[in-house]
Amino acid sequence: MNGELDGFALSTGLVGGLALFLFGMDIMTRALKRVAGDHMKTMLARMTGNRLVGVVTGASVTAIIQSSSITTVLLVGFISAGLMSTSQSVAVILGANIGTTVTAQVLAFKVTKIALPLLAVGFFVSLVAGREEWRQYGRIVLGLGLVFFGMSIMSDAMRPLRSFQPFLDFMQTLDHPALAALVGAGFTALVQSSSATTGILIVMAGQGLIGLEAAIALALGANIGTCVTAALASIGKPREAVRTALVHILFNVVGVVIWIGLVSQLADLARLISPMHPELGGLNRTAAEIPRQIANIHTVFNVANAALFIGFTSQITRLVEWLVPDRPLAEADHSAPRFIDDQLIGTPVIALDAVRHEIVRLGGLVRDMLDAVIPAATSGSRLDLDRLKDMDRPIDALHRHIVGYLRNVSLGNLSAEQSDLLMALIKIANDLENIGDRVATGLVTSSKKRLDDGVIISEPTARAIADLHRKVLEALDEAIGALDTEDHSRAVAVRAMKQDLAERVENITRHEIARLQADEPRRLMTYAREIELIELLDDIFKTVRRIARTQIAMFDPALAGGQSGVEEPAA
Repeated sequence: MNGELDGFALSTGLVGGLALFLFGMDIMTRALKRVAGDHMKTMLARMTGNRLVGVVTGASVTAIIQSSSITTVLLVGFISAGLMSTSQSVAVILGANIGTTVTAQVLAFKVTKIALPLLAVGFFVSLVAGREEWRQYGRIVLGLGLVFFGMSIMSDAMRPLRSFQPFLDFMQTLDHPALAALVGAGFTALVQSSSATTGILIVMAGQGLIGLEAAIALALGANIGTCVTAALASIGKPREAVRTALVHILFNVVGVVIWIGLVSQLADLARLISPMHPELGGLNRTAAEIPRQIANIHTVFNVANAALFIGFTSQITRLVEWLVPDRPLAEADHSAPRFIDDQLIGTPVIALDAVRHEIVRLGGLVRDMLDAVIPAATSGSRLDLDRLKDMDRPIDALHRHIVGYLRNVSLGNLSAEQSDLLMALIKIANDLENIGDRVATGLVTSSKKRLDDGVIISEPTARAIADLHRKVLEALDEAIGALDTEDHSRAVAVRAMKQDLAERVENITRHEIARLQADEPRRLMTYAREIELIELLDDIFKTVRRIARTQIAMFDPALAGGQSGVEEPAA
């Protein structure tokens, strides 16, 4: 046996076990994000410039999704979307590596013996549970069981290596910390999971195949390898997103460089803070002690790194801004999305929040168009009207981006609440786009008829229409603000404007009927144009109220029922 090894059994055991490990991590991560998604959003929303809050946020989110790479990818997406700044992301990245140590701490226990019971319990709970939440809990347990089972398979496959001299000779070369770190970085970059690397190290230590010093050096290298995913995610993204990936790389690489010469001291510290088992001997003692020592020093290393760098977040931000300077500002493309990013689709609760921000931006474009409409409609030239119509093009394009993105989000596994939110967001986006169309077609067409007929709108009538227009614009501002701040009271206030607007429309209509008696040229044509403007503004207000009703249902369905009243006609 000393010179022979069943290569097929070894390779299939290692690759198959690793595949089960990664597959279990994927199942567990997806289920954790479903269960804790809203909490992740809350944590990120509450994150401020406070460095400690950022570190805790990074550690907590990464503990949930079990991947510092995925956390950094999410940060790249947030910054691409404008939801976060580079300076805010630095502290989160410092905490992200701490969150990954949770996996190592769990794996260091003798977990392989409970792999099959966890698989059985997790499978049947996810299969028969009536509530979606319990099915997700079942998938978490199922994923954990697969992780442990994969470790068990890898452990069994590695057992023959204890007497295979070529492998033992190779492991001797890993006594050089720098070489071991390179191997750890390369393997982690390949599998894109530092948790997988740590899990394999714990399995090898349990078989007596690796010493503590070599395992520590390999774990240090894994921190570098995990940067690859974030670096790839930043390609083609805005400069701030590239800076975030660079922060991750600098933090991990510099941290490893600092500690790589202190591997022996780290090993001594690991032995000092970890339980010893002098009652055991030989391989049994090694298997009992080293896995826990690896897990503990992995946590200590990442906590110490965060503590070391937390006082320099401002300096790190300035450094990456110097290394990745801003490009010269180009003319803004209003039709291009700024908040939605494909990297966020795997986390629906955050993807939907990014869509909400994008729809607020869509609302701003619609608001600018509506703001410009009355001066152009009552006294503007054809050139003014053509410019007004051109303002609808970026609105239509951004609306298509939003709906297409929501379609992609809908293809994922959404909860009932997320599906309802997605439908509400589509309704709001459609209504905003409809307002743009009302302006670009209805109001512009009516105003061009004014020019064709040679109609001149009187000063008193123009002031009355402008006053109605200001109230409609105020309602739209409040509806957009309600969506931006998630404040349902502002949406309720928009719904309450109905009577005021109805009275204004009634007063202007009476004024128009009275003006019919005036002995003026083109009085009938003037009346037709003025009434068209009033009716179109009234229709736009009804659409704004419908947007407010949709938002009330988003924030508080119970309130929505009491606010519906008479339904506005479909646009």
